Amino acid sequence: MRRFASVLLRSFLQGLLLLSPIVITGYVLYSVFSGVDNMVPFVPRGFGFGFIIIIVLVTVVGYLGTRFFVGKWLFDSFEHVMERTPGIKYIFSSVRDIMKSFVGDKKRFNKPVWVCVNLNPEMWRIGFMTQRDMTHFGLEDKVAVYLPHAYAISGWVIIADSKNVKPVKDMTAGEAMKFAVSGGITTVEEEANANKDQL
Repeated sequence: MRRFASVLLRSFLQGLLLLSPIVITGYVLYSVFSGVDNMVPFVPRGFGFGFIIIIVLVTVVGYLGTRFFVGKWLFDSFEHVMERTPGIKYIFSSVRDIMKSFVGDKKRFNKPVWVCVNLNPEMWRIGFMTQRDMTHFGLEDKVAVYLPHAYAISGWVIIADSKNVKPVKDMTAGEAMKFAVSGGITTVEEEANANKDQL
């Protein structure tokens, strides 16, 4: 009886392990889809029309704002006003810089590095170099490195000696971020081999 109960418990836990990622991913996608769909008034709910309208609108704004002089001028003028509005400028500039760091033309988290954070015993952490030269802050031979937290969207910036920082090899910026955020669980080599097999 005890063995039967143990098998049932193990099977239940295995079922949770198999279903949880699927269910949670589906729930997040459904929540995002429904939330965006409900943002558009005067549109029937539950058919995805609002979601499609938002996607099309954002795409059109992105195209006009980067391809035409009038669009660029309007957005530059709007940014100029927002950056000089007390209180709002801090929120606006912070959100803009974060978005540009991940998806803009000038991505900042594109230089994965290993940082030696402890010499005895030797301990290394993975991060992203954001400033190659800190001389203008009065810190010679120093670099700024962003260290993302595992299983979170937060992190911190450290200033380290350039000799204690070396580039990450055989790993793209996206793979390095996934490695850091997953707590080192992601096996990059296996994923790379799988991608090669698919080609």
